[in-house]
Amino acid sequence: MSARPEILFPLFAELETLDGIGPKTSRNFAALNVQTPRDLLFHLPHALVDRTRRATIRGMDYPGIATVEVTVMTHQPPSGRGRPHRVHVRDDAQDFQLVFFHARGEYLQKLLPAGQRRLVSGKLELFDGVAQMVHPDHVLHPDDAQNLPAAEPVYALCAGVTQKLLIKGTQAALARAPHLAEWIDPALLAREGWPDWHSAIVAVHSPATLADVLPSAPARARLAYDEFFAHQMTLALARARQRRKAGRVSVGDGRLQNRVLAGLDYAPTGAQRRAIAEIAADMAAPLRMNRLLQGDVGAGKTLVALMALLVAVEAGGQGVMMAPTEILARQHLESLQPLAHMAGVTLALLTGRDKASERAQKLAALAEGRIQILVGTHAVFQKGVEFSDLRLAVVDEQHRFGVAQRAALAAKGAGADVLVMTATPIPRSLALAQYGDMDVSVLDEKPPGRKPVQTALVSTARMDEVVAHLRQAMAEGRQAYWVCPLVEESELVHLTAAQSRFEHLRAALGEGVVGLVHGQLPPAEKDAAMAGFVAGRTKLLVATTVIEVGVNVPNASIMVIERAESFGLAQLHQLRGRVGRGSAASTCLLMYEAPLGDTAARRLKLLRDTEDGFRIAEEDMAIRGAGDLIGTAQSGLPRFRVADMERQAALMAVAQTDVRKLLADDPELRSPRGQAARTALWLMEQDKAIKYLSVG
Repeated sequence: MSARPEILFPLFAELETLDGIGPKTSRNFAALNVQTPRDLLFHLPHALVDRTRRATIRGMDYPGIATVEVTVMTHQPPSGRGRPHRVHVRDDAQDFQLVFFHARGEYLQKLLPAGQRRLVSGKLELFDGVAQMVHPDHVLHPDDAQNLPAAEPVYALCAGVTQKLLIKGTQAALARAPHLAEWIDPALLAREGWPDWHSAIVAVHSPATLADVLPSAPARARLAYDEFFAHQMTLALARARQRRKAGRVSVGDGRLQNRVLAGLDYAPTGAQRRAIAEIAADMAAPLRMNRLLQGDVGAGKTLVALMALLVAVEAGGQGVMMAPTEILARQHLESLQPLAHMAGVTLALLTGRDKASERAQKLAALAEGRIQILVGTHAVFQKGVEFSDLRLAVVDEQHRFGVAQRAALAAKGAGADVLVMTATPIPRSLALAQYGDMDVSVLDEKPPGRKPVQTALVSTARMDEVVAHLRQAMAEGRQAYWVCPLVEESELVHLTAAQSRFEHLRAALGEGVVGLVHGQLPPAEKDAAMAGFVAGRTKLLVATTVIEVGVNVPNASIMVIERAESFGLAQLHQLRGRVGRGSAASTCLLMYEAPLGDTAARRLKLLRDTEDGFRIAEEDMAIRGAGDLIGTAQSGLPRFRVADMERQAALMAVAQTDVRKLLADDPELRSPRGQAARTALWLMEQDKAIKYLSVG
């Protein structure tokens, strides 16, 4: 399987083997990310030029493309250096000019002989009241008119590559496109009304109407699906390979979990029960668990994580929970402590700031199995941290940890199960693209008793009213957050914004009641500022987005977000989730700088109208695009040539189902359809998947 199928050889040859493309031009194509005939086939047109003939340009909208038969009247050579050569022509009802720069006069006299008829097509513009066509795209003898297509595809270009050259190269590549066996499920193909691969690739390069260049056109949808299919196949094979790694069988008997459930003053939601059951089933299996627990703000992930850790302890082992920052690790400890106490389980915190003697004691207790659940930052990875019997690693906030760190943590325990938690609702298509190698449990219900947060939009012009409102609330014993914007990416500007807002609020509300926390503070000061707020000594905490993830202060019931229009939707949703955790009615004020642009207004209104993180995430992706949603640099998102992850999200889910079914029926891809799928992997350059197949 390690060799590319022969049928694809012509598509992976050098570009120079195509008619009309020489070594120099082929280097120019690299700017379009086109290196082989195959790349050229997947470089699709993005628009269409309508070359339909008309009798006259009279009454036409300028600027626009016109295709019209004309009589050549007179030539007007350039009147000086850098001046154009003009050719005066007349159609059935109107005169206009064809304009050429840097062209040889004798060549133009031959191309457009005076007194003769010619068919011209190109962009027509009005210049000083005169209609002009500068450098027509086509000039033909009326007898050759049938050579001009009624519609012409428009491609993205780069320096040294013209439309004509691209169209010629693409036609040459199409002549090499083979007829391939079908890899799509026949029932799906029939249901969607998609063409076979060869017909699809021909159709996308010869659009007849504007509808043919839309993502929804059958030929385009088919090719987009092929990309999703190959991508999901790669993830599924990686997942199968991961799952073949032996795990530990950890079966809980429920005694510790039941103690916790009996001690709770609320019943877990249906979603929590379902997630707990899915995780317990994975842990009981002999294969290593690789599961993502995705929950909206306040959906109760902590309880689910603890139940999973208790399964590990009930089975006679240990569990570890890892957070990206020390503040968060301490918070996990605080929220888990009372629950662990109910279960009678020993819990400890390990961070980089433990004193040497204290650390040595913890490490000894961990190695002897006296600490059953460890909570910590990435300090839990370090050498010298040895577990007696690690069964489960819970990693909080996936995007702060890379795959390599997940693996390093799992390596601490022979075959330890891994559960990744994220509080960022991710649209389903993105979750599939990014975490397709993991099983996903979703918490999509809020626990009872969580009060909705009232969200309002306020212009910054009303700053004084907001401060007066805060003064009143603080007098009533309430606490509030004030989040300052990232003015620019630079931490310094960012800092002065928070610093000056802090000074302004301290002057307005009094010394001692306003705290400040930002990314540049030394850890000890940051912790002290947070601790003062948690203890209620400070009533207002001015902060940058460092408080976005996980801070839990039930008494804080007001969230002010300054310049809310400069934040992403998901981030605003996370910030709002910091309030509404106690019994008091909570509010979130989104302060914006007027006037608001359309997109910003749409984002802020959506946030005002819904608290459903998944709906917000879908909308965020529609507005900003997939790459921005998770930060393109570290997104690890696949790059698709045809598929549009935002607009064709539903196809990604179909591809995942289709691939899983195919692999369940034919894990080695040996059947005729399996063999076709192998060809698809080669065609889509999914070399990783091919390696997984051949390694087995």
